[in-house]
Amino acid sequence: MLEQDRIIKINIEEEMKSSYIDYSMSVIVARALPDVRDGFKPVHRRILYGMIELGNTSDKAYKKSARIVGEVLGKYHPHGDSSVYGALVRMAQDWAMRYPLVDGQGNFGSVDGDSPAAMRYTEARLKKIGEEMMQDLYKETVDFQNNFDDTLQEPTVMPTRIPNLLVNGASGIAVGMATNMPTHNLSEVIDACIAYIDNNDIDIEGLMQYVKAPDFPTGGYIYGISGVRDAYETGRGRVVMRAKAEIETHTTHDKIIVNEIPYNVNKKELIENIASLVNDKKIDGISYVNDESDREGMRIVIDVKRDANASVVLNKLFKMTALQTSFGVNNIALVHGRPKMLNLKDLIRYFVEHRHDVVIRRTQYDLRKAQERAHILEGLIIASDNIDEVIRIIRAAKTPNDAIAGLIERFNLSEIQARAIVEMRLRQLTGLMQDQLHAEYEEVMKQIAYYEEILSNDELCKKVIKDELVEVKEKYGDARRSEIVYSSEEFNPEDFYADDQMVITISHMGYIKRTPLSEFRAQNRGGVGSKGSETRDEDFVEHIYPATMHNTMMFFTQKGKCYWLKVYEIPEGTKNAKGRAIQNLLNIDSDDVVTAYLRVKNLNDTEFINSHYVLFCTKNGVIKKTLLEQYSRPRQNGVNAITIREDDKVIEVRMTNGDNEIIIANRNGRAIRFHESAVRVMGRTATGVRGMTLDEDGGDEVIGMICIKDPEAESIMVVSEQGYGKRSDIEDYRKTNRGGKGVKTLNITDKTGKLVAIKSVTDENDLMIINKSGITIRLKVAEVRIMGRATQGVRLINLEKRNDQIGSVCKVTSEEEVTDENSNTDLENITEGESGGTTNSDTNSDLTAEANSEE
Repeated sequence: MLEQDRIIKINIEEEMKSSYIDYSMSVIVARALPDVRDGFKPVHRRILYGMIELGNTSDKAYKKSARIVGEVLGKYHPHGDSSVYGALVRMAQDWAMRYPLVDGQGNFGSVDGDSPAAMRYTEARLKKIGEEMMQDLYKETVDFQNNFDDTLQEPTVMPTRIPNLLVNGASGIAVGMATNMPTHNLSEVIDACIAYIDNNDIDIEGLMQYVKAPDFPTGGYIYGISGVRDAYETGRGRVVMRAKAEIETHTTHDKIIVNEIPYNVNKKELIENIASLVNDKKIDGISYVNDESDREGMRIVIDVKRDANASVVLNKLFKMTALQTSFGVNNIALVHGRPKMLNLKDLIRYFVEHRHDVVIRRTQYDLRKAQERAHILEGLIIASDNIDEVIRIIRAAKTPNDAIAGLIERFNLSEIQARAIVEMRLRQLTGLMQDQLHAEYEEVMKQIAYYEEILSNDELCKKVIKDELVEVKEKYGDARRSEIVYSSEEFNPEDFYADDQMVITISHMGYIKRTPLSEFRAQNRGGVGSKGSETRDEDFVEHIYPATMHNTMMFFTQKGKCYWLKVYEIPEGTKNAKGRAIQNLLNIDSDDVVTAYLRVKNLNDTEFINSHYVLFCTKNGVIKKTLLEQYSRPRQNGVNAITIREDDKVIEVRMTNGDNEIIIANRNGRAIRFHESAVRVMGRTATGVRGMTLDEDGGDEVIGMICIKDPEAESIMVVSEQGYGKRSDIEDYRKTNRGGKGVKTLNITDKTGKLVAIKSVTDENDLMIINKSGITIRLKVAEVRIMGRATQGVRLINLEKRNDQIGSVCKVTSEEEVTDENSNTDLENITEGESGGTTNSDTNSDLTAEANSEE
C-alpha cells in the first residue's frame, strides 16, 4: 500500500470543533459536574461503591486508604491516584462537608490548609450516613454500566435516601461552565422535600419557609437574605458570609474573639493576612493577633490597642479580610446527562422523582422475590401434606431428575417447586417446621399484597418515601450551624423587643446605657435618694432621657456626621453601672467625637419628621436648619449631616418645631437672639448660613447655642472662664436678624475672663463646672439670682490655683429628681406623652449637646 493512501485529508477547523466538543462533553459529564439525583461526580460514586464492595463499612475495622484507592483505580476509575485520594479525603473532612460520608483515621488535613498525610499512612471506612447513600443498591434500583475495560459493572447513580446535592453541595470547573453549590441543613431540606411531596405546586417562597438559607459546616453568619433568595429562585446568587466575632472588654484594652469563620476560608492565611495589613499600616488599632484554637474549638484572639475603637477595627476587618466573604452560588448539575441551571424547587423535584423511581424499582424487585418464594412455599406445603407419597416417589426414582419428573407429573408442580422438594432436608418433615411453612406463606402473601398496593397506589408510594425521609432526618438531622442575620428591610427587629419604658443616661465622658424605668421606682416617697450611676472619679451623668425601647437616639459628631441607635441597641445596665463607651457602639472615626444627642420617638412618622427640624451650630458661627425627614433613613456607617469647613466643628444640635427662639453666644461675651424662621431650610449636605458674626481678633468663637421653648420658665445662664456667671431674663435680649454681632450678655473683663458656656436653665437644674485642672464642682442654679444682661455677674466658684480656668459647664438633672418617686411619674408621662423627641421645660427631656470644652 502506498504511503499517501494512508493519509486522510480533513478540514482542520471541523476536526478541532468536533474534538473539542468531544473533550468538553467528556469533562462535563464524566468528571466535573455532579448528577442532580445523588449529588455525586463519578469519582465520588466510584469511591463509595469500591468501599462497599470491599466490605469497608462502619461496623468493620478501618482499611488503609491506599487499599481503597487501589481498588477504585484498578476497577473503576483509570485516572491519577491523587484525584481519587483527594476526593476520599474531602469526604472525610467535617469542615468541608456538612455531613461527611467517610470516617477517616489519621491526618486528613486541617482548616488551616494543611495537607493530609500520604494515603499509605491514613485509614478510612464508610460512615453510617455514607451507607445510606447506597441503601438498596443491590435490589435493581439503579442502572449499572460496564467499567472502563468491560470486565465489571458499576452503578450509574446511587439510590440515595439523602438529598446529597443540596445537603453537601458541590463545586467543579468544567469546560465553559462551572458549578458551586452551598451546603444545607439536612433537617430543613428533608422538611422541604416532604412539603413538595404533599404539594407539587408549592412555590419557591413556600419552600424557603423550610430551607431558609445555606448551612455551612464552619458555622458563622449568613448576612442578608436577598442573595440567598436570588440563588433559590434563579440558580445564581451571592451569599454573604461573616465570621462569628465578639468584642470582649478588659480593663486595659478590648479583644476581638473569632470563634467561627466563613466556609472555605483558610484560617492560617486569614491570620497572616490580618498580620500583614497591620504591618503595612492599612489597619490601625491592632496590637497582636494570636491563634488559640484547640480541640475544644476555634479561637482567634485579636488584641485591640487601648485608644482604638474595637467596633471600628472589627468593621475594617470585615471589609478588608476574609472575615467577611461571599459564596457565589451557581447551581449547575447534570439532568438526564445534560448540564442544567437549577433553582431550589428543581433540585428538590429531581431528588424526589429519583426517590420515587428507586422505591418503585425496589418494590418491583421485592415483589418478584416474594412471588418466587411464595411459589416455592406452595410446593413445599403440598409436599408436607402428602409426605408419604412424596417419599415413595423420591425413593423409587433412580436419579434426582427422575424424582423431579415424578413429582411434577403426580402433583402438577413446576420444575422449581419440584426441585425445592427434592432438596428439602429431613428436619422439615417435623410438625413444627410444617407449621412454620404455613406461617411463612401467610406472611409472604401479606408482603405481596403490600408491594402490589405500593405499585398501584401512588399515595401509599408517597407515604413510603416520606417515612424513609423522616427516618433519615431522625437519625442524622441536627441543628443549624450558620446563623442568619436578616437585614433591616426584611424583618422588623422591633418585633423582638417589647416597647418597655427606659431611662437613657449619658455621662460627660461619653458612656451610655439604658436602664428600665422600674429600677428608678424602687424607692418610696421621702427617701434619701440613691446613687445614680457608677462613673469614673472625674466623670458624671450629664444627660438623662426618658424613652421606650422602640425610640431612636441620634448622635452627631463634631465633624458633622449623624449616627443612629435604636434604644434596644444601647447596652442595658443597672442604675449603678457605668455604661458602654459610645465610641464602641458606632463606626466613628478615631479622630472624631460625639458632641450632640437627639431622641426621636419614631422616624417613620411622616407627619412628625416633616414638621420638625434639626438645627446645627458650629464653632465659627455657622447655623443650618434641615428637615428631620432628611435624617430618617439610618445607615450603619452614618451619613454626612452637615458639610464642615476644615477649621470648624459642630458644637450644638437642637430639634425645633419651626417656631422657636434661638440664642447664640461667643467667647467675647455677646449673644444674638433671633427667630428660627430667619434660617431657611437647607439640604442635608449643605454648609449652612451665618448665624453670628465673630470678632476678627483671631480668638473668637461660638461657645454655645440654646433653643428657647418656654420663655416664661427658662432663663439664660452664662459662665466665664474665671468662675463668674449670672442668670438673665430672656426678654433682656432683643430680637434681631441672624448674622449680626449680638448684644452684651456678660461684661467681659480681665477678672471674669472669656465666656465658656451659655445654657437655658430653670430653678430645678444643677450646674456641673469642670476646671481645666480636673476639679468638678456641682451647684444649684436656684442659688444664682437673676440680674441684668450687661453686668459681670457673681463669682460662682473660687479658683484655687492662680492659672486655673473653667474648662466646661454642663447642665444636669438634680439627683432628687431622678430618685424621687414623683419624678419617676414625670419621666413616665413624658415618655408616653411626648411626640417623638420634642422638648419641653422638663430637664429630663432636655436635648442639650455635650458641653463645649475650651481647648
